[in-house]
Amino acid sequence: MDKQEQVKQMTTIIADFVGHMAKVLPDDVQAKIKELAADEKNPLAKTIYETMKTNMKLAKELSRPSCQDTGVLQYWVKCGANYPLLGELEGILREATAIATQQTPLRHNVVETFDEYNTGKNIGTHAPYVMWDIVPDRDDVEIFPYMAGGGCSLPGSGKTLMPGEGYEGVAKFVLDLMTSYGLNACPPLLVGVGVATSIDTAALFSKKALMRPIGSHNPNEKAAYMEELLEDGINKLHLGPQGMGGDKSVMGVNIENGARHPSVISVAVNVGCWNHRRGHLIFDKDGHVQVLSHSGVNY
Repeated sequence: MDKQEQVKQMTTIIADFVGHMAKVLPDDVQAKIKELAADEKNPLAKTIYETMKTNMKLAKELSRPSCQDTGVLQYWVKCGANYPLLGELEGILREATAIATQQTPLRHNVVETFDEYNTGKNIGTHAPYVMWDIVPDRDDVEIFPYMAGGGCSLPGSGKTLMPGEGYEGVAKFVLDLMTSYGLNACPPLLVGVGVATSIDTAALFSKKALMRPIGSHNPNEKAAYMEELLEDGINKLHLGPQGMGGDKSVMGVNIENGARHPSVISVAVNVGCWNHRRGHLIFDKDGHVQVLSHSGVNY
């Protein structure tokens, strides 16, 4: 197909998938909710988990968003330097977002900052937000759509620590945030932690951490150990589903990290709620697509 046809096809597929993602949670999230529900001992928490499972079932059957807050669309794009539609991608994502807003439908959540009006299309200044990684010697593109809702965005925070605070300071920052804001984000949570050199790099890594599957681990052995320690520590808060108390608090803790200046250590946190709506698509150079996050979805 020619470039114009490929752009049209890609736009249609992404718009359809964003709508599907609003209604059906990714496979790993569904599996983790069922696992936590099966292990839960608290009677109220077990009832809430059953309600969550019913919600997931009805959202799919009735073709309705699984949460009324369908967020502000964000896309992490890992694009091959030789991908033929590199120059068209941002326009494709904007148009797909506008189409999905009307067709799904998605709640109108994009409000222009300072001007204070809702665009009604979920597109606006820099919205949807696109995070770019250009990958050398590849000709395909990986796209991670994510619906950043108000509740799960609320605990988002970051801080640049004095170097003497060390990794204990990182852990303290994360746990302090969970005790003060974690209840507001509809637990059980997926906690994304970024550790890097400056506040902007840490924040970016913390968002990318939310795109990793639940149960995955940082390739660095020490970072993976810290993921385990933080998960255990936050679970001991016993936030439970919807913050009403229970055996567990989180679906997992994912850490992404980068090198840092010796004089500082920056940490940031982004959180996904139990209704963690993210996806993972790969388009090859010819327009063929593979869906990795949701089984049974084919285009």
